[in-house]
Amino acid sequence: MSKKRTTQNIFSTKILQFLQEKSGKSFKSKDISRALKVDKSHYYLFREAFTFLIKQGKIVRTKNKRYTIPSYQNKIRGIVQVTKKGFGFVTDHQTGEEIFIPAPYLNTAFNGDQVEVQLFAVSKGKSKEGQISSILKRARQIFVGTYHHSEYYGFVVPDNPKTYRDFYIAPQNSREAKQGQKVVVQFLKWDTASLSPEGRITEILGFPDEPGVDVLSVIKGFELPTKFPQKVIYEVNKINFNFTPELISERLDLRGDTIFTIDPEDAKDYDDAVSLRVLNNGNYQLGVHIADVSYFVPEESETDKEALNRGLSIYLVDRVIPMLPEKLSTNLCSLQPNKPKLTISCLMELNKKGERIKYRIEPSIIENKRRFNYEEAQSLIDDPRSQDSFTLILREMRNLSQKLRTERFKQGSIDFDTPEVRFILNEKGQPTEIIPIEQLESHKLIEEFMLLANKTIAEHFLLISNKDKLLPFIYRVHEKPDSEKITNFEEFLNALGIKVKIPKSITPKKFQEVMNGVLGTKDDVLIKEVALRTMMKANYSSENIGHFGLAFQNYTHFTSPIRRYPDLVVHRLLRDYKKPLSKNRRNWLKKYLKKVSATCSDREKVALDAERESIKIKQVEWIANHIGETFEGLISGVTSTGLFVEITPYLIEGLIKIEDMEDDFYLYDEKTYSLIGKERGNMYRLGDEVKIIVKEVNLELKRVDFLLMAES
Repeated sequence: MSKKRTTQNIFSTKILQFLQEKSGKSFKSKDISRALKVDKSHYYLFREAFTFLIKQGKIVRTKNKRYTIPSYQNKIRGIVQVTKKGFGFVTDHQTGEEIFIPAPYLNTAFNGDQVEVQLFAVSKGKSKEGQISSILKRARQIFVGTYHHSEYYGFVVPDNPKTYRDFYIAPQNSREAKQGQKVVVQFLKWDTASLSPEGRITEILGFPDEPGVDVLSVIKGFELPTKFPQKVIYEVNKINFNFTPELISERLDLRGDTIFTIDPEDAKDYDDAVSLRVLNNGNYQLGVHIADVSYFVPEESETDKEALNRGLSIYLVDRVIPMLPEKLSTNLCSLQPNKPKLTISCLMELNKKGERIKYRIEPSIIENKRRFNYEEAQSLIDDPRSQDSFTLILREMRNLSQKLRTERFKQGSIDFDTPEVRFILNEKGQPTEIIPIEQLESHKLIEEFMLLANKTIAEHFLLISNKDKLLPFIYRVHEKPDSEKITNFEEFLNALGIKVKIPKSITPKKFQEVMNGVLGTKDDVLIKEVALRTMMKANYSSENIGHFGLAFQNYTHFTSPIRRYPDLVVHRLLRDYKKPLSKNRRNWLKKYLKKVSATCSDREKVALDAERESIKIKQVEWIANHIGETFEGLISGVTSTGLFVEITPYLIEGLIKIEDMEDDFYLYDEKTYSLIGKERGNMYRLGDEVKIIVKEVNLELKRVDFLLMAES
């Protein structure tokens, strides 16, 4: 046996022994190499030993790139994720492996519960399956749904389809709710899967058609905060702020510069402003000026703790649930026009190609010279006869942003501009109009400037860190998609008739090349939606793994501290790291930033789901007033039960049931994502354009049924 093979075998034995001694824990390879004191000259053999052990099945690599020994126990623990179809998955908290839970074996688990799973014996090579043997911790105690009653008892149908069982409501627990009312239910018990879970109505929200009840149901269903605690209000009300000569002397005074904001028309808080001037050497100085919320919200104050618990502001269709109280978000911190405001300014010098030459980050004072909405800014850019004093600077900004955008895409950044809609509501909160949001140059201008500022801040932290000892920091990260999702996306494109081969070792540049080859077709919207689902979700982390979608090695969030807690933390770190960091402070920050990353990532998911739900409710309410009308749409999904169609441009999805397709007997072809008529040969494929008639709308279940319009 060669010396190389002998050394590799020694490493294999040592790695296995190390992980067996630490059973139940997982480690990064570099942590194991340090523990085993692997010499740099033998590191490649150490890596080869890992590959050998994985092939042998003696160790496993978890989804977060850590290593552990596989569990040979017949029970695992994890969080259950229930699908709308009624079955579930549990991810083994130790290995990251997914365990399939058939519907009959969910026991009494709700979506999100922490559970223990009894594994089934499975054939070699097949995915693991199991049944939930016990509930370790309930994810939630509060549910929202619609109350119904029979002669002897009542029950509540949950709004969330992932809560797959109705709640039994005993008469004494009904609060005399009326048939069809939206209610809040407190979970009481669920002893056996053969019976329904029991609940008690704690609040009656009202009938679905009463003003505000629909969105209030979303707020209660996602347990979103509606009021700030009194101690937070008291603390904020005590703030008495004045500009003093001492304060002004400590900051870069930019009040004389031409600085302005560009925001949505209905924005109430303005946390970012921009400026641009041409320097004597012909370069640009781009300024991104961000509200200095950290000045008003001290670390670990009551306001700070509440902001972390909320994580971010949540934007529902008819209201905002802010991260900070109004005195801060729309007054003290907000960059209102013609008022001096405290900011952190990121001043970047760029050459004519848009390349950053140098930068400086300073606490500053600015005065917003003009408040633009996106449409106003765009009108000045477009109008050749405009005499407005801001026109030239806006056009110069547009030109610079286009250079930045071109260069970003050249580096592999992926364009995921997906369509969005906004609603016109009447005085009762009912949608009277759905308006597609047009992506203007003014939108892209602000986007590029904010991206560059965020990237600059992240790179600044690396620059000021010791090379061997990075300063604790919070990053915005985005993992590359796993191979299974890439395969599914490739099959989806093939089903649309687009023949591509996507490499398993995908890079942003390669993914972008695939997207560039398929966009601009009639299936553009559909492809972007599926591509987004293919991507892993971006989140916050105290470890920098880069941002796949943007093709950035270093990225953070700095530009929205009024509405995102991580941005507020980054502002504090900027101030902290201007002076030497004590060992105690470093250790505290490491733990704290892990907590912030986990909390804010979780809250972001909740906010996104709540925002989507509020949009879907209004879409369904709007389409309910158009029953019998004809629309054009794209087939967005094909199953054995029928065709899902998305109405363009309103982004409303509905189902054409296969039993309503009476012109033929249709068979489902899974390989081509299509329904094919057995007699006439009609084919309906994913991405096909169709005309539909709105057949029926179920407001309670938020379900829309369509009919295919007969071809003339």
